Amino acid sequence: MKTSLKLAFLLLIAAPSLARAQALSPGFELERTGRYADAANVYLTIVRADPINIPALLGLERVLFVLNRMPELLPLVQRARLHAPDNPALRSLELRTYAALNEGDSLEAAALRWAATAPHSDAPYREWGLALVDHRMWDDARRAYLTGRKTLGGEGTLAIELAELEQRAGNWEASAREWARAVVRSPDGAPNAAAQLSESPPPLHDRIVRVLTGPDARPRVRRIAAELLLTWGQPAQAWSVFEPTLSDSDAQGSLRRFADLAGTLTTPEAHRVRGLALTRWADLVPWPLAARARAEAVRELLEGGDRVAARGVLERLATDSTAPTEAHSVAQSALLQVLIADGGAQLDVAEKQLADPNSRLSADDRAALRLALARARIARGQLDRATAALGDDSSVTAVAQRGWIALYRGDLKDAMESFRLAGPYATDRAAATDRTAMMALLQRVQQESSPELGAALLALARGDSTNAIAGLRRAAGRLPVQGGRLEVLLLAGQVAAHLGGEQDVTAVALFDEIVRAGGEGGEGGGAAPPAAELDWARLLVHQGRSSEAIPHLEHLILTYPSSAVVPEARRELERAKGAIPKS
Repeated sequence: MKTSLKLAFLLLIAAPSLARAQALSPGFELERTGRYADAANVYLTIVRADPINIPALLGLERVLFVLNRMPELLPLVQRARLHAPDNPALRSLELRTYAALNEGDSLEAAALRWAATAPHSDAPYREWGLALVDHRMWDDARRAYLTGRKTLGGEGTLAIELAELEQRAGNWEASAREWARAVVRSPDGAPNAAAQLSESPPPLHDRIVRVLTGPDARPRVRRIAAELLLTWGQPAQAWSVFEPTLSDSDAQGSLRRFADLAGTLTTPEAHRVRGLALTRWADLVPWPLAARARAEAVRELLEGGDRVAARGVLERLATDSTAPTEAHSVAQSALLQVLIADGGAQLDVAEKQLADPNSRLSADDRAALRLALARARIARGQLDRATAALGDDSSVTAVAQRGWIALYRGDLKDAMESFRLAGPYATDRAAATDRTAMMALLQRVQQESSPELGAALLALARGDSTNAIAGLRRAAGRLPVQGGRLEVLLLAGQVAAHLGGEQDVTAVALFDEIVRAGGEGGEGGGAAPPAAELDWARLLVHQGRSSEAIPHLEHLILTYPSSAVVPEARRELERAKGAIPKS
């Protein structure tokens, strides 16, 4: 009896949100098909009955703008504000409405009223500026942000907003100055700063670097310049800017990030610079990590053509009296890594040296190299030789690799058993994440074997994305909707979206099929429909079609409120709204 009462109580709590989503659904559908006037009538009906229904008010904001009927929204917003005077979403909507109506004085007054109720918050000034930015009123938006900075104090106040404003206005040097202020105040913003400034026009690159490397520039700001130079394909100059910043407490983490970023480039100079960064990083970490870093640095320096620097690292390993005995095997390990990385006939040479019982390789190095050799064999489609390369290694890393080999053969049962035996933490985080994602897919498939799926995944692992997409679609066609079909189609769609170009059409078709199969919030489709709708929206934003992405994101958030992708969908929605110029 208690259980029944508890269930009834939960249903009563959930009923309003479910009913609200169902009431909004026709409006979303009408909006999606371009029937804006009919959608407006649906949203108006909802708001008249529920004045503070924010999703409906947001729907009205979208469709009334398209219909050039924004004056109708203002009294509705004002009525909602009377019912919920402290609701920040309604305050923001009020500011956007005044901006859309070009009522600058009312907009400023509303923003200052909000600021008076929250004297220590920058939200009123941020929303004030954003409302103006949406209408490309750069000067007024800048004044709003600077008013907030002056009122609240602090040079870095609203620096991110000002940086993004200057970027949209085409003032890239001013944007760089604001990003510098933002990063001094909040170091975590450095990756975002580099990502935003990386989009600047090539003729302005030198000017931006000069702004970030001035005589008073902090090390963390100079590192943004170095990261930009890496992104722009100038690794040597990036290293010359980055190296002098390595005297502070952030040096270790910064070196690791710099090395990882350099690893995304494929030029010889990028390999050389990555080797230099790893060499310096090795000086700051304990010996086990340092040994591996120096071995990797040797490989990178050799690939970068800097044999002198590579020899210096190896000599240091050989003459380091404080190093354990394993130091003398590091050089051989590094050379074997080079052979394996070269591929082709060099794999046979590496295989022969690994089998030599007189080798000075440590057991750990031998296992790591066997694993690398197995991966190289997989990349060539040589699954039997990949298995042989692992030998009798019973480590969790080898078990995990055998799981991938079984998967590529289409033996889904053995693959799942191997992944489970390896556990969620074997190997590095990226590999564990990939394995966990694959286990989630296999759990939905629930079949013991699928040669078609294995072949498609092997093609994907080998970098043959086009054939992988076709193979995944064929494999999905043999699976039931609730037995893995949607998850396999989602993977195919994600691969197609990543390829871009002509494959964008394929990606959209796949995402559409998954979303339709998922229905309106039903559980039958699992996690695939909301993930597909998020990827669909991202693709639209990437194509410059943010206005089409927004209804998808709002539909996702309302239809799948408990989905794990909702937080990212909310962030994507804000980015999409900010990407739409309004006049």
